[in-house]
Amino acid sequence: MPSNQEDQNSLDLQQYSLLLKRRWLIIAAVTASIFGLSALSAIKQKPIYEAEGKLLFSKTDRVSSLTSPSAQVGELRSVTEINSPLDTEAEVIRSNPIVKKTIASLRLVDKQGTPLEINEFLEKVKIKSVRGTDILAISYSSSNPKEAADVVNSLMRYYLENNIHINQAQATVAKKFLRKQLPELEARVVRSEAALRRFKEGNRVIALDQEATKGVDKLANLSDQITQAQANLTDAETRSQLLQRQLRLNSQQAVDMGNLSQSKAVQEVLTQYQQVQNQLAVEKTRYTDKHPTIANLLAKEAALKKQLERRIFENADREKSVPAQNLGMGELKQTLLAQLVQSDVERSALANRITILQNAYTLSQRRLSVLPQLQEKQQQLERQLQVATSTYEELLKRSQEVDVVVNQNVGNARVISAALLPKNAVPSKIAFHLALGGFLGILLGVGVALILEAMDQSLKTLEQAQQLLGYSLLGTIPHLAQKAKNSGEGLVELAVKDNPYPGASSAFEMLQTNLDFTISDRPLKVIAVVSSAPGEGKSFVAANLAVAKAHMGRRILLIDADMRHSSQQEIWKLSNPVGLSNVLVGQAEFRNATQEVLVNLDLLTAGTIPSNPAALLDSQRMALLIQEAIKEYDCVIIDTPALSLFGDALMLGKMADGILLVVHPEVLDRAVAKSTKIMLEQARSHVLGMVVNGVTAEKGSDYYHSRGSNGGKRSALSQINLPGIKSLMKFIY
Repeated sequence: MPSNQEDQNSLDLQQYSLLLKRRWLIIAAVTASIFGLSALSAIKQKPIYEAEGKLLFSKTDRVSSLTSPSAQVGELRSVTEINSPLDTEAEVIRSNPIVKKTIASLRLVDKQGTPLEINEFLEKVKIKSVRGTDILAISYSSSNPKEAADVVNSLMRYYLENNIHINQAQATVAKKFLRKQLPELEARVVRSEAALRRFKEGNRVIALDQEATKGVDKLANLSDQITQAQANLTDAETRSQLLQRQLRLNSQQAVDMGNLSQSKAVQEVLTQYQQVQNQLAVEKTRYTDKHPTIANLLAKEAALKKQLERRIFENADREKSVPAQNLGMGELKQTLLAQLVQSDVERSALANRITILQNAYTLSQRRLSVLPQLQEKQQQLERQLQVATSTYEELLKRSQEVDVVVNQNVGNARVISAALLPKNAVPSKIAFHLALGGFLGILLGVGVALILEAMDQSLKTLEQAQQLLGYSLLGTIPHLAQKAKNSGEGLVELAVKDNPYPGASSAFEMLQTNLDFTISDRPLKVIAVVSSAPGEGKSFVAANLAVAKAHMGRRILLIDADMRHSSQQEIWKLSNPVGLSNVLVGQAEFRNATQEVLVNLDLLTAGTIPSNPAALLDSQRMALLIQEAIKEYDCVIIDTPALSLFGDALMLGKMADGILLVVHPEVLDRAVAKSTKIMLEQARSHVLGMVVNGVTAEKGSDYYHSRGSNGGKRSALSQINLPGIKSLMKFIY
């Protein structure tokens, strides 16, 4: 693959070289014209003087920095990060107002005496930044050195005036803006303070940070107290349950017994009741139940019992809440009863304490839950107040400072180097212009040559002919016109006769050899020599092919069937007008119409030009004539009309064993070649192959080239097509 690529590159370079050789006259003419114009322009150019001045820019603009609270607003910088702020100022210097003012003040005019146009003025102005600095260098070129210096100084002066004017206008606008904004900002500060105050009063806020800290501690303390109280309540409940089981009384009964034991009325009746019971028990040992004493004691007992129950009811607020037998208790039982009552009291107190502590915990927790929202709202209000206050204070300070700036001429640039009168002219660039003119001339000349080559649709190479037509190459015929011209004999038509040109004889010998191999099963008896367009040399090939075959000892008949533009009679320099047309119409016999032009070679000329040659050629007489000729001759060669003009060749091709297509690349173009290919395919003609006429071989080269009327040469193994031209153009430019 690399070797193939190298071979292809070599062929392309040689192809381009041949193209340049063929179009050298056009390239030379275009190059000389451009070079001459460049030289004339360089010679006529007047000496040019260039003056230069420099401006230094500060990074900040005092006015803009005073009108904005941000220090970066006034920086001298571009909106995007790509461009330099100095480029922006350079465009301001080039702006129409400053340029117009400079042109008008200096009365600058062009060559015709009219006021100088802005575009013409800007073409002479150069503005560039000094690398690594904040300096702009401004220069102006003119044939008048004083004018060059005046223009630069005027540009810088008008730019500075414009800059100061803009700054003063900005300061005035800033002053109005600040005076309008200050009352609004002051009112905003007052509103922010009032909103913060109302927030603190409505939410009872003093110090939220401290309140949050104390609230957390308070919650922890309340949680500890609740835990302790719950533990104490559990202890009291346990103790109360044990006392109730020992006394076999519930809590209410124990309380009631405690109250009754403290009541004197109950205790007095209880004492009397117990005494009566004791006495009754004693008396029952002495008397019967019916004895008056027993009856009296029983009545007394019932009365006391009733009175005791009434006293118990009065003191306990409920009837029979405590059995009478339980009213009598010892000291131990009274102690346990007192402990039970105390435990119940303690349990009730602890339960109340727990409830109170839980309520306090809930309230504290609820307060702590809203503290973040309150804190966020307070921070927002404080931030608004802080922003409003700082903005108000900043603008108040700016307002005081801008009052000073309004009356000052302040800009962000100053002149550090005024333009001086240039003493020496700018070095001439004649050599550069000449070199540029020559280079552009060569490029343009090559471009024109390539364009002409691309527009030329004629076939230039063997390879193009083979690719477009697709037929086998049976031979190449060398170009002989130049040799004939040098010998003074005119155009050589019978190159093989008497072998004056060995190269031509060898070419036709090779052609007839290749023709013999085109049909292997039978001898090739009838050959129709055909061309696509007139002037491709089909008659020349037919005549010389016939001579070459005759030299091989074969009997050959050459028939000139081109009745429209016959040429065989002129080639052989014959005067007898009787020929093919006379035989076909019956005016002459075939044997009498043929003429012996060489040993073993007879010629049948076209004869008298008929009114309708196609009808004669496509007739039974023509077919019979060919059949008769085959019997008497070893080979019949028919010279036919061009395919692009008439269809006679297709009719004759059907009567022949095959068609030999003659191709002359410099004469045949692509459209005609495609049309020929289509006609031959549609007619199903048997094309033996093609022979390329008018080629030459370069000394020391293996590549064949076609030579046209202009004497140009082209490689036959590679072609110059449009993609190749485009690639060469890209390479050149």
